[in-house]
Amino acid sequence: MSETKRFLAEHRELTRRHFFRLGLAGVASTSTLSLVHAGPLEDAKQGLESFLTPPEEFRDVSRGSPKPYSLAEEKRKEVGLTRETWKLQVIADPENPTTMGKPLTIKDGNALDFQALLKLGETKAVRFVKVMTCLNIGCPLGTGVWEGVPLRDVVWMTQPKENLRRIFFHGYHNDDEKQMFRSSLPASRVFEDPFDLPPVILCYKLNGDWLSPKRGGPVRVVVPEAYGYKSIKWVNQVTLSNMPAANDTYANGNNDLDTMLKTFAATLQAPKTAEANTPLPITGYAQVGTSGLSKVQVWIEPAKAEWPADDPYFTKAPWVDAEILPPPAKWGSGTESMKGVLGFDSQGKPRTWPLRLAKAHWAVLLPGLPAGEYMLRSRTIDANAQAQPMPRPFKKSGRCDIEAVKITVAG
Repeated sequence: MSETKRFLAEHRELTRRHFFRLGLAGVASTSTLSLVHAGPLEDAKQGLESFLTPPEEFRDVSRGSPKPYSLAEEKRKEVGLTRETWKLQVIADPENPTTMGKPLTIKDGNALDFQALLKLGETKAVRFVKVMTCLNIGCPLGTGVWEGVPLRDVVWMTQPKENLRRIFFHGYHNDDEKQMFRSSLPASRVFEDPFDLPPVILCYKLNGDWLSPKRGGPVRVVVPEAYGYKSIKWVNQVTLSNMPAANDTYANGNNDLDTMLKTFAATLQAPKTAEANTPLPITGYAQVGTSGLSKVQVWIEPAKAEWPADDPYFTKAPWVDAEILPPPAKWGSGTESMKGVLGFDSQGKPRTWPLRLAKAHWAVLLPGLPAGEYMLRSRTIDANAQAQPMPRPFKKSGRCDIEAVKITVAG
């Protein structure tokens, strides 16, 4: 028997004995560790981040030199980056024009201003939870309740008639064409919400507060199922086009422009060092993509163990189910209630859990191990029974590698 196989057999036996000692033999036989009730694990759960991220704690990957939110207030007023001076143009693409009855332009004096957007919001506004993630980073930037008016309601104001296949949008970037950051969607996605997705919105609030300049205010686009590069900040122009394909800024980096949020897991708390034969409390999060989430699993092995080259995603490993934590009692970021948020009932409780397009937390208590160096891995199983990183393991369609965390167990 190889060292790897011997370790795996011993680890499974350790797990079984651990649960027998706890009087959970039936649970052990199903490989489910989630019902372990232990002090260290409960302490770890208490240390988890809040479900909603305070706006000031979002990670920032803004582009621009200088970054638009860093401009002096007078300059921001001048270029329309305040609620008092913001205006949105909705025009036809001059090279691939859409026939429109009433473009919204600054020249004609009918560009949409912030007060007109809020007036639409009195009857059209929606709120939904979304995790914002950068396509090429993987680690979520933050989770929030985003509020705004469906983009389609503003597009319909322009009376589009024909030759409309793509909708482009871009934001203010220092009046420098080379710095322009733009994105786009098929017109069908803007007009209709498939698979119970929330609408694409012109967003002006985050977690109940006005969208700050750093988060893309006064107004940004938010595309629920997409990575962050689709949710353009400081939006000031929407262009209706008959182009058949995207010409997003991200096309220049060989990125998949039509990719959707992936489901994957990562750790938040795992001991870098631990005592021999002492249970290991582990916590983490799962990004819940469009494919949903059914399980989070973990697996630990000796750091020097070799794995067959023809199984790069560890499909044959003895993965163990972790506990997906229930909805929090407090959502965080000053949000007292989720009433009125899409996906929540009249009591402010989620209709399903985990929420798609958001994050869920997980926890597990692993049995103690002999002294040595180990590698802890975590993965998700989505609602279609696909194990991470499948069904889309490609980096340029969003990061979803199986994370590896080193743990040293002292003798």
